[in-house]
This record gives sequence, C-alpha cells and structure tokens, in this order.
Amino acid sequence: MTSRDKRYNEVWFTEESSRHLRLSLRVNRELVRKESPYQSIMALETAEYGRMLVLDGAIQLTEKDEFCYHEMMAHVALCSHPDPKKVLIVGGGDGGTLREVVRHDSVERAVLVDIDEEVINTSREFFPSVSCAMDHPKAEIRPMDAMVYMKDHKGEFDVIIVDATDPVDMAAGLFQSPFYRDVWDALSEDGFMVTHIESPFTDAAIMVPAYGAMKEVFPSVHTYLGFMPTYPSGMWVYAIGSKKHDPSEPLREAPEGLKYYTSDIHRGSFAMPPFLSRMLSGEEDVISNY
Repeated sequence: MTSRDKRYNEVWFTEESSRHLRLSLRVNRELVRKESPYQSIMALETAEYGRMLVLDGAIQLTEKDEFCYHEMMAHVALCSHPDPKKVLIVGGGDGGTLREVVRHDSVERAVLVDIDEEVINTSREFFPSVSCAMDHPKAEIRPMDAMVYMKDHKGEFDVIIVDATDPVDMAAGLFQSPFYRDVWDALSEDGFMVTHIESPFTDAAIMVPAYGAMKEVFPSVHTYLGFMPTYPSGMWVYAIGSKKHDPSEPLREAPEGLKYYTSDIHRGSFAMPPFLSRMLSGEEDVISNY
C-alpha cells in the first residue's frame, strides 16, 4: 500500500511481510498502476532502491538489489549441471532470471513461461536493465499457464527454474507436490529443479511444507541460502531437486560480470545454520507469523 506522511509531505510504500512486520520505502513517483486479469501491478520509483516492481502489494524486485536474487536463482543450478542446454523458467515475467540464464554459453534455448503478460510488458517498459534478455536469440517468451506448457514438453529441459511469486492465490500450487511431479516429468533424466521457498523467519509455515513436498518427488533435495534486502527478513532460502547430480559443488566457472554469485558463494550457500536444519527436518516447531 502507499501512504502519505503529512509531516514531511512524503509518499511511502509499505509491504506487510507478516502480521507483525512491515517494510517501508519512500516513493519519489508512481510509474504505473494497473490491474491484469491475475493481479494488481505497480511500478514505483523509490528514493533508496531505485525502481521497484510490486505485485498484489508484495515487492518482487528493485533495481538496487535484484541481482542478488536472480543470480542465485540461475547460476547455482547452471554451474553445477554437467551440460545444461535447455532451460525452462516458470514465472519470472520480469526477465531477471532469463537474463542470467542466457549468459551461459552451454545454454541453447531458454523458455520463459509466465501466465501474466502484463508483468512481461511492465518490465519491458519500466525495467530495461532486468528485461534486457527478452529479445535474446536464445530466449522464448510464452505468456501462458506453465502447468499446461510442461505437460506438452515432457523430458525436455535440463534445468527448470520456478521463479514464482509468493505462494498465495494462483501461485499456491507452485509449491505443492503435484506441481513438482509435473516438473519432474518435464526434466531430462539428469535434470535439476530450482525454486525459492521463502524465509525461515517470516514464512517458515510455507518453507517447511514446500521442502517436504519436493522431497516427496525428488530423490535428492538440497537447500541453499542467499541474501535479499527487500524480501521479508533479508534471509532467503532456495531449494534444488535433483534427479542425479549433486548441486552443491560447481563444475564450471560462472559467466563474467556477475555481482553476487561466485564459486565460493556457491559452495558456502549450502551450509545450513543449525536452527534452519532443525526446522527443515521437523525437529523444531514452526510458528506461523500470518
């Protein structure tokens, strides 16, 4: 939501991360506000983090810190797969993950499937540094339901990256085992699936079931950590489901010009703090903040 501080004649955007936690950023101007068939969309220019994309009141990215998320979503799997040629991105209509995927020389085809074409259009117009790979020769943009798309492309992809919004409304199914089985079917015989499973501090009640649902489908599930200043709590958890390979050790160097990911970051990100390991194993109770 946006509000005006009458004391200073300032406009602020506030995201409610949980019932007890909010994050506010001062807004210089509103770039666009619209409703798609699926969600509300805002692009704002903030004083601290540059341009910001907001869907249904939740921060999706800012220009200042988006690289932290998008590099960790893409490069961990792509650098630990022996030969990733075909990559599917589920969601990610802003194009940030796609931008990172096409950096890899081995990748021949990168398909972005997002059900909301208005998110794609908004990013093209207002976030050119994020959406810049949408016209890359390797890229295919498909504004449609990813579940439908995957059922028609079984066994096709080496890596599937699920760059979903928070697991509410239309995105809720993207964190459940039936969806993960569809992902399994669309992967090649040695494929990886990557997704984020939120924060252990604000979203443990989402994180733990999502991790458990992946373990119902994949023989090997690993978690790794990254930092995202404008996501709830700033501590973000990712998960990889693997059919065969161990994703914790990179097999190749990352592309040049990255700002967050390195091979050392890759290795270190798989080290889980004890409290998080206990949460994921069910040894520690999860208290919902909603």
